[in-house]
Amino acid sequence: MKNPTGPVAVRRHYLMCRPTYFAVEYAINPWMDPAVRVDRDRAIRQWEALRDLYLELGHEVHEITPIEGLPDMVFAANGALVVDGRVYGARFASAERTPEGPAYLEWFRAAGYTETREPKHVNEGEGDFITLDDVVLAGTGFRTEAAAHQEAERFLGRPVVTLQLVDPRFYHLDTALFALSGERVAYYPGAFSAGSRRVLEALFPDALIATEDDARVLGLNAVCDGRNVVIAAEAGALADRLRAEGLTVHPVEMDELRKAGGGAKCCTLELRTTRT
Repeated sequence: MKNPTGPVAVRRHYLMCRPTYFAVEYAINPWMDPAVRVDRDRAIRQWEALRDLYLELGHEVHEITPIEGLPDMVFAANGALVVDGRVYGARFASAERTPEGPAYLEWFRAAGYTETREPKHVNEGEGDFITLDDVVLAGTGFRTEAAAHQEAERFLGRPVVTLQLVDPRFYHLDTALFALSGERVAYYPGAFSAGSRRVLEALFPDALIATEDDARVLGLNAVCDGRNVVIAAEAGALADRLRAEGLTVHPVEMDELRKAGGGAKCCTLELRTTRT
């Protein structure tokens, strides 16, 4: 349900990783092409602008130290899932990113998180888990194994709903769906199986339905604090629809990082330390 008093911003706590070693050296999704030149300095500037925007909006940003040889570590959302202060770690599908899982778990333990879980099943953190007030939506089909959904549910004590992704361009759930609030989402139906579309229609009859044009610029790889939406600058039509609903839209340039298949949300891991 929409808030009758209008959108309300909630202060968030984020973990980010500077793209010091960002590069496209391999291809593990359709966005990546090692033959395409990457401007690392520009990627850093785009990342810094995103971080600074979060700070301007009143959010808290923590940073994990990047590790040389892990060019995708900038995509912090994949590093874990944090719900009620519990940290469900990541186990990456690709060998290239596998070392990121232990690196992120080490950061959490050093930061004082006492309830952490090294997963048995492949999952890529918030890339495939989106936490709402009463349920966690979980993607599968390209990266995260469905068995990880049950593992996360048992550890976190939250119901987890499985959604099947079918379009390889949208290989993580967070490329096809984002939370507008704790009860409402925006999503691109074409990214999901017919059965999962029916699940989404039943759960979110008032969802904002995005177009393929919105999705193909990673417009749905967005971050919303309840009132402010940080979104890819190219997703103009989606931005207009969000403004029409009373939300404040903050377009950000992320095209350099998009060469590896990432956007604003990919760079942002939310640290949920209390029950929402």
